This record gives sequence, structure tokens and C-alpha cells, in this order.
Amino acid sequence: MRYISGGIALGAALAIGGLATAATAVPTATPAAAATSVRGYAPSELVLTVGYGDKAATASIQRAVTLGCSSGGVGSHPDAAGACHELRAVGGKFDKVTKAPSNRACTKEWKPITVTAQGVWEGRRVSYEHTFANACALTGGQGKVFAF
Repeated sequence: MRYISGGIALGAALAIGGLATAATAVPTATPAAAATSVRGYAPSELVLTVGYGDKAATASIQRAVTLGCSSGGVGSHPDAAGACHELRAVGGKFDKVTKAPSNRACTKEWKPITVTAQGVWEGRRVSYEHTFANACALTGGQGKVFAF
């Protein structure tokens, strides 16, 4: 009987202590969210992919990276700062990045590679897809955004 009443008293003390702690807890903003709202930038967070195939829905994804431009270029992209700079220079228009003129000579081989960008650019939802004829055409016109 002594153990039962001791267990009940211990359980009650823990419950009351937990309630007191929960009542005093104040939600805080995460450092990234606080930094973004202080600077006033709209969010720009993307997932970029490169895959073999002529459509994103059927392409086999070979590589994927994240690109966060709200905080100066972060993520798993190897040149995040350069890619963000390039996107800002064209106002986030991926067509201007992937269809940039190139002096590179490529074969006319058809082995399609599709690049995609999904996410948010300056507060707007983005869903972009472009298919290159082959790997040479991809590296000739991709700029820094899809160079990973």
C-alpha cells in the first residue's frame, strides 16, 4: 500500500510540474525565420533535379540538390551563391538560364536529359521543366543553376 500511494504522489507531482512548465513555455521563432523576416526577403527555396528522359514524370532522376537563395545561397548546390546570383540577374526566369546562347558544338544525338526546379522563388510557387537533347546540350546552356 505504501508503494502505491508513493507512486500516485510521484505521478501527481510530475504531472503538476509538467503543466507548470508547459504554461510558461513561450513559442520562439527559429533563427532562419527570424533572419528572413528581419531582412524582408521573400522566401526563395528550390529543389533542382537532373534526370534521363524526355519528361520529368518519366525521367530517372540522377542528381538532386537544394538551393536556398533567401539567405545568400545555401543548400546542397555546389555553387549556391553563384546559382542564386544568376537567377536574380534574370528575375527568376529559368528559361533565360537554360536557354542561354552557347558557342559549344554538340552532336545531334537524342539522349534526353530533363532538368526541373520545384519550390518557391521570391514568394511565388515555381514548377519548371526543360528537356535538353543530350548531356552536351545540357552543359552548353545550363549556366550555374543546373551545374551539379
